[in-house]
Amino acid sequence: MADEAEDAFVEANILGIFYHELGHALIDVMQMPVFGQEEDAADVASILLIDQLFEPESGLDMAYDVANGFWAEAVANAEYPVPYWDTHGPDEQRFYNTVCLFYGGDPDTRDDFAEDMELPEERAEYCVEEYELAADSWGAVFDELSEGGEPMLFTAEVAGSFTAGIIEAEVEALNADFGFLSTVQVITGECDEANAFYDPSDQSIIMCEEFEDHLRMLYRMLES
Repeated sequence: MADEAEDAFVEANILGIFYHELGHALIDVMQMPVFGQEEDAADVASILLIDQLFEPESGLDMAYDVANGFWAEAVANAEYPVPYWDTHGPDEQRFYNTVCLFYGGDPDTRDDFAEDMELPEERAEYCVEEYELAADSWGAVFDELSEGGEPMLFTAEVAGSFTAGIIEAEVEALNADFGFLSTVQVITGECDEANAFYDPSDQSIIMCEEFEDHLRMLYRMLES
Protein backbone atom coordinates (compact mmCIF):
# COMPACT_ATOMS: atom_id res chain seq x y z
CA MET A 1 0.00 0.00 0.00
CA ALA A 2 1.31 3.45 -0.91
CA ASP A 3 2.26 5.83 1.89
CA GLU A 4 2.26 9.64 1.92
CA ALA A 5 5.93 9.88 0.96
CA GLU A 6 5.40 7.60 -2.02
CA ASP A 7 2.34 9.54 -3.16
CA ALA A 8 4.30 12.80 -2.82
CA PHE A 9 7.16 11.37 -4.91
CA VAL A 10 4.76 10.23 -7.63
CA GLU A 11 2.84 13.51 -7.63
CA ALA A 12 6.03 15.61 -7.80
CA ASN A 13 7.36 13.62 -10.73
CA ILE A 14 4.04 13.66 -12.58
CA LEU A 15 4.04 17.45 -12.24
CA GLY A 16 7.71 17.69 -13.19
CA ILE A 17 7.03 15.66 -16.32
CA PHE A 18 3.94 17.75 -17.08
CA TYR A 19 5.95 20.98 -16.78
CA HIS A 20 8.59 19.50 -19.09
CA GLU A 21 5.94 18.81 -21.74
CA LEU A 22 4.46 22.25 -21.11
CA GLY A 23 7.90 23.61 -21.94
CA HIS A 24 7.71 21.88 -25.31
CA ALA A 25 4.23 23.32 -25.83
CA LEU A 26 5.42 26.84 -25.07
CA ILE A 27 8.36 26.50 -27.44
CA ASP A 28 5.97 25.42 -30.20
CA VAL A 29 2.98 27.70 -29.59
CA MET A 30 5.07 30.81 -28.92
CA GLN A 31 7.56 30.00 -31.69
CA MET A 32 10.51 30.36 -29.35
CA PRO A 33 14.02 30.10 -30.73
CA VAL A 34 15.96 27.31 -29.02
CA PHE A 35 19.74 27.41 -29.10
CA GLY A 36 20.71 23.84 -28.22
CA GLN A 37 18.67 20.74 -27.44
CA GLU A 38 14.96 21.39 -26.99
CA GLU A 39 14.80 18.63 -24.37
CA ASP A 40 17.29 20.55 -22.22
CA ALA A 41 15.24 23.73 -22.60
CA ALA A 42 12.09 21.86 -21.53
CA ASP A 43 13.91 20.48 -18.47
CA VAL A 44 14.89 24.04 -17.52
CA ALA A 45 11.29 25.23 -17.88
CA SER A 46 10.17 22.42 -15.56
CA ILE A 47 12.61 23.37 -12.82
CA LEU A 48 11.81 27.08 -13.07
CA LEU A 49 8.08 26.41 -12.80
CA ILE A 50 8.63 24.33 -9.68
CA ASP A 51 10.72 27.14 -8.23
CA GLN A 52 8.31 29.92 -9.14
CA LEU A 53 4.86 28.38 -8.70
CA PHE A 54 5.24 26.81 -5.27
CA GLU A 55 5.90 28.09 -1.80
CA PRO A 56 9.55 27.62 -0.79
CA GLU A 57 9.07 24.53 1.39
CA SER A 58 6.79 22.78 -1.11
CA GLY A 59 9.10 23.64 -4.00
CA LEU A 60 12.06 22.25 -2.09
CA ASP A 61 10.24 18.99 -1.39
CA MET A 62 9.35 18.73 -5.07
CA ALA A 63 12.93 19.42 -6.15
CA TYR A 64 14.17 16.56 -3.97
CA ASP A 65 11.60 14.18 -5.46
CA VAL A 66 12.07 15.25 -9.09
CA ALA A 67 15.85 15.06 -8.88
CA ASN A 68 15.62 11.66 -7.18
CA GLY A 69 13.29 10.57 -9.96
CA PHE A 70 16.10 11.08 -12.48
CA TRP A 71 18.54 9.28 -10.21
CA ALA A 72 16.15 6.36 -9.84
CA GLU A 73 15.82 6.11 -13.62
CA ALA A 74 19.61 5.93 -13.86
CA VAL A 75 19.78 3.17 -11.25
CA ALA A 76 16.94 1.23 -12.87
CA ASN A 77 18.69 1.33 -16.25
CA ALA A 78 22.23 0.81 -14.97
CA GLU A 79 22.58 -2.58 -16.69
CA TYR A 80 21.84 -1.08 -20.11
CA PRO A 81 24.16 1.05 -22.26
CA VAL A 82 23.59 4.79 -21.90
CA PRO A 83 21.66 5.90 -25.02
CA TYR A 84 23.92 8.78 -25.98
CA TRP A 85 22.05 9.00 -29.28
CA ASP A 86 18.82 10.00 -27.50
CA THR A 87 17.53 13.58 -27.61
CA HIS A 88 17.25 13.48 -23.79
CA GLY A 89 20.44 13.80 -21.79
CA PRO A 90 21.61 10.92 -19.58
CA ASP A 91 19.53 10.64 -16.41
CA GLU A 92 22.56 11.27 -14.18
CA GLN A 93 23.18 14.56 -15.97
CA ARG A 94 19.53 15.55 -15.72
CA PHE A 95 19.77 14.84 -11.98
CA TYR A 96 22.72 17.21 -11.52
CA ASN A 97 21.19 19.85 -13.81
CA THR A 98 18.04 19.80 -11.70
CA VAL A 99 19.97 20.09 -8.45
CA CYS A 100 22.23 22.85 -9.73
CA LEU A 101 19.48 24.99 -11.23
CA PHE A 102 17.19 24.73 -8.20
CA TYR A 103 20.08 25.42 -5.83
CA GLY A 104 21.11 28.42 -7.95
CA GLY A 105 17.68 29.98 -7.50
CA ASP A 106 18.32 30.57 -3.77
CA PRO A 107 21.78 29.39 -2.69
CA ASP A 108 21.56 31.04 0.72
CA THR A 109 18.71 28.79 1.87
CA ARG A 110 19.31 25.74 -0.34
CA ASP A 111 22.87 24.88 0.59
CA ASP A 112 21.62 21.86 2.56
CA PHE A 113 19.79 20.68 -0.58
CA ALA A 114 22.99 20.90 -2.62
CA GLU A 115 24.90 19.07 0.12
CA ASP A 116 22.27 16.35 0.49
CA MET A 117 22.34 15.76 -3.26
CA GLU A 118 26.15 15.75 -3.29
CA LEU A 119 26.46 18.53 -5.84
CA PRO A 120 30.20 18.95 -6.49
CA GLU A 121 31.66 22.33 -5.58
CA GLU A 122 33.10 22.58 -9.09
CA ARG A 123 29.54 22.76 -10.44
CA ALA A 124 27.93 24.58 -7.53
CA GLU A 125 29.98 27.72 -8.06
CA TYR A 126 28.31 28.27 -11.44
CA CYS A 127 24.72 27.46 -10.43
CA VAL A 128 23.64 31.02 -9.62
CA GLU A 129 24.76 32.16 -13.07
CA GLU A 130 22.97 29.19 -14.65
CA TYR A 131 19.76 30.06 -12.82
CA GLU A 132 19.93 33.75 -13.73
CA LEU A 133 20.48 32.93 -17.39
CA ALA A 134 17.57 30.47 -17.36
CA ALA A 135 15.28 32.92 -15.54
CA ASP A 136 16.11 35.70 -17.98
CA SER A 137 15.41 33.43 -20.93
CA TRP A 138 12.16 31.88 -19.71
CA GLY A 139 11.02 34.82 -17.60
CA ALA A 140 9.96 36.87 -20.61
CA VAL A 141 7.89 33.92 -21.83
CA PHE A 142 6.18 33.46 -18.47
CA ASP A 143 5.49 37.21 -18.29
CA GLU A 144 3.85 37.11 -21.72
CA LEU A 145 1.64 34.22 -20.58
CA SER A 146 0.46 36.21 -17.57
CA GLU A 147 -0.99 38.89 -19.86
CA GLY A 148 -3.87 36.60 -20.83
CA GLY A 149 -4.89 34.50 -23.79
CA GLU A 150 -6.42 31.09 -24.45
CA PRO A 151 -6.74 28.58 -21.58
CA MET A 152 -5.55 25.00 -21.61
CA LEU A 153 -8.33 22.45 -22.12
CA PHE A 154 -8.27 19.29 -19.99
CA THR A 155 -9.64 15.86 -20.90
CA ALA A 156 -9.41 12.71 -18.75
CA GLU A 157 -9.88 9.47 -20.62
CA VAL A 158 -9.74 7.59 -17.30
CA ALA A 159 -11.92 9.57 -14.93
CA GLY A 160 -10.97 9.75 -11.26
CA SER A 161 -7.43 8.37 -11.60
CA PHE A 162 -4.51 9.59 -9.49
CA THR A 163 -2.84 11.15 -12.54
CA ALA A 164 -6.03 12.78 -13.83
CA GLY A 165 -6.72 14.37 -10.46
CA ILE A 166 -3.25 15.89 -10.25
CA ILE A 167 -3.20 17.20 -13.80
CA GLU A 168 -6.76 18.54 -13.76
CA ALA A 169 -6.04 20.54 -10.61
CA GLU A 170 -2.79 21.87 -12.06
CA VAL A 171 -4.40 22.89 -15.36
CA GLU A 172 -7.08 24.77 -13.41
CA ALA A 173 -4.44 26.54 -11.31
CA LEU A 174 -2.33 27.48 -14.34
CA ASN A 175 -5.36 28.75 -16.25
CA ALA A 176 -6.02 31.18 -13.41
CA ASP A 177 -2.72 32.91 -14.12
CA PHE A 178 -1.63 31.99 -17.65
CA GLY A 179 -3.06 32.22 -21.15
CA PHE A 180 -1.66 30.95 -24.45
CA LEU A 181 -1.56 32.40 -27.94
CA SER A 182 -3.73 29.45 -28.99
CA THR A 183 -5.46 26.59 -27.20
CA VAL A 184 -3.31 23.79 -25.77
CA GLN A 185 -5.04 20.51 -24.98
CA VAL A 186 -4.01 18.41 -21.98
CA ILE A 187 -5.07 14.77 -22.03
CA THR A 188 -4.58 12.01 -19.47
CA GLY A 189 -5.15 8.48 -20.71
CA GLU A 190 -3.74 5.05 -21.38
CA CYS A 191 -0.85 4.87 -23.86
CA ASP A 192 0.42 1.27 -23.42
CA GLU A 193 3.69 2.73 -22.16
CA ALA A 194 5.00 4.78 -19.25
CA ASN A 195 5.49 8.01 -21.11
CA ALA A 196 4.39 11.59 -21.68
CA PHE A 197 4.77 13.70 -24.77
CA TYR A 198 3.75 16.83 -26.62
CA ASP A 199 2.13 16.47 -30.04
CA PRO A 200 2.57 19.64 -32.12
CA SER A 201 0.12 18.43 -34.77
CA ASP A 202 -2.81 19.32 -32.52
CA GLN A 203 -1.03 21.20 -29.73
CA SER A 204 -1.72 18.54 -27.13
CA ILE A 205 0.12 17.32 -24.05
CA ILE A 206 -0.51 13.63 -23.37
CA MET A 207 0.15 12.30 -19.89
CA CYS A 208 0.11 8.49 -19.85
CA GLU A 209 -1.65 6.76 -16.97
CA GLU A 210 1.03 4.05 -17.02
CA PHE A 211 3.59 6.51 -15.66
CA GLU A 212 2.10 6.29 -12.17
CA ASP A 213 2.97 2.61 -11.70
CA HIS A 214 6.44 3.21 -13.17
CA LEU A 215 7.09 6.01 -10.69
CA ARG A 216 5.87 3.89 -7.78
CA MET A 217 8.28 1.16 -8.87
CA LEU A 218 11.13 3.67 -8.91
CA TYR A 219 10.24 4.98 -5.44
CA ARG A 220 10.12 1.49 -3.94
CA MET A 221 13.41 0.63 -5.60
CA LEU A 222 15.07 3.66 -3.99
CA GLU A 223 13.57 2.78 -0.60
CA SER A 224 14.55 -0.88 -0.69
